[in-house]
Formats: sequence, structure tokens, C-alpha cells
Amino acid sequence: MKLRCAVLDDFQGVATSIVDWSPVADRVAVTAFREHFGSEDELAEAVADFDIIVTLRERVAFPASLFARLPRLRLLVASGMRNSVIDHAAAREHGVTVCGTASSATPPVELTWALLLGLARGIVPESTALRAGGPWQSTVGADLAGRQLGLLGLGKIGSLVARVGLAFGMEVVAWSQNLTGERAAEVGVLKAASKEELLGGSDFVSVHLALGERTRGLVGAAELALMKPEAYLVNTSRAAIVDQDALLAALTEGRIAGAAVDVFDIEPLPADHPLRTAPRLLATPHLGYVSRDNYRTYYGQAVESIAAFLAGAPIRRLG
Repeated sequence: MKLRCAVLDDFQGVATSIVDWSPVADRVAVTAFREHFGSEDELAEAVADFDIIVTLRERVAFPASLFARLPRLRLLVASGMRNSVIDHAAAREHGVTVCGTASSATPPVELTWALLLGLARGIVPESTALRAGGPWQSTVGADLAGRQLGLLGLGKIGSLVARVGLAFGMEVVAWSQNLTGERAAEVGVLKAASKEELLGGSDFVSVHLALGERTRGLVGAAELALMKPEAYLVNTSRAAIVDQDALLAALTEGRIAGAAVDVFDIEPLPADHPLRTAPRLLATPHLGYVSRDNYRTYYGQAVESIAAFLAGAPIRRLG
């Protein structure tokens, strides 16, 4: 009898076709779920009879309570090599091997700039108006050259975002808890600023920090109040870094010019969520990592991990 493998959140229906699963096809039957399971009860019921689960990024939490409800589970493969929503101790306790995959920084960098440029030049409202026969030109675009780009975080992704900003002729400043002037200079960033200085002086602020106790709620009402009324905020990192209620209030009241968000406290975002209709907001459904090459890496290495596990030699283990 074949082992059963569940692929979660295959929204686009490509997981089983974008890579070759034949290396494990003789021993594993794959079921891809296109719908998102919104509760632990729904998920546990759907995958209770599966031996292997492939999950995307940190979309689905695997706490101890869930592992206890999945007695057949033996292998969990998560895309990326860092996952804060998997209880690794519980996985070990229940005999579950957890593996990861590589993940490219390029797609989230590219999406960051797609969103920033979309905000700056009013791409969505102008395109919508043109297609609907609306007014010809209703917005005045914000310039990038000579403007300040403030980066909260200057790691792998933030550094790549900085280089693009420099190519546009922007003045780039950055902040993180451990950022030094030397590190900023290596990337070509104008300076390592204080958080307050960055928020108050930047025309565009982009978030590129890992989520942790020190960054959760980092940008709240007080921080948004520091931003200039003509400034824009972009968050393609983690939703919890920016207080979503505070951001919604700032957008509704027009205290900042606009925001672009790719990450949310609840995903998928409920149909009646106020962020779906918030003014001055450009929103995308967590597309930062979603690209053909990244998917080929995720699912291709998931197949490799399954094959290695079946051979008794797990690779890219997490936790």
C-alpha cells in the first residue's frame, strides 16, 4: 500500500504539475488541497490519514495539539529553511521528521518593487479607470529619484531592495536593532538611521524584518504618526510587524499617502475584512514568494526530501 502525501494550500493547482513527482510515485500517492483549512479541526479531519504533509511557508501552524491528532504523520516538509509555526519539540515527540527547502530572496524583492511602483504611480486606479471608461488621468505620481527610501531591515532581502532603490537614484537609509554603519556602507546605504529618524524622514518605508518578539508590533500607531502625510508604507515581510488596526486607521484618516501590503494577520483574508476595502491601500494575497522558479524549488525539493526520507536518510532537516 502506498503512503499518502497531502500538499496543503495549492491555491493555483500547480503543485503536482510544476515538478516531476515520478521519483516517489511508486511509493507515494499525492493529494493536493486547493482550499485552505481555516481551523485546526478542519485540517486535522482532512489529513488524519496522511503519512506525509507538504506545507507552504508559515501559512499553517503545526502546534503540539495538531501533531497529537495526526497519528500517521511521519514526514512534514515546509518550504523555506525557517519556520516559526511548527512545534519542533512536539514533532520529535510524535516521531515526525521535519524538513525544509531552499527559498529564493528574489521574488519578494521583485514584488516589493512592483508594489512600491504601483503605489507611487497610481497604477491600479489609473488602469481601472481606463478600462472602465473613467477619467483620463486622475492621479499625480510620486517621484522616486532623489527621494528617501527607508528600510526596516537590511538582511538578504532588504539589501537587494536597497540596491534597486539606489539604481532609481533614491537616498536609502536603514534601521534594525543590530545594524551598524559598516554594514550599511557595505550595501551602499546612505546611513544606519534611528527608527524614529527613518520613519519621520522617509518618503517610502519598506519592511524587511524577521518576525520575533522584538519585531512583533514594531510599527504601531505611534510609529505611523511619525511618517509624513505624503509618505508610503510597504510590507511584504510579516503581517504582525505592522499593527493592522493602526494601519487601517492611518489609511482611513489619510494620515499617510498610502500603503501596500502582501501579508495579513489572517490568511486567506476573510471576504468581509475591512482591509479589502480600505482606502489608499494596494493589497496582494501573499504573493511575495509565489513565482515559477520558487515553486519549482519548493516542490522539487519536497520530492527530494520525500525520496530521501523513504531511503532512510532525511535531508535539510529543521528543528
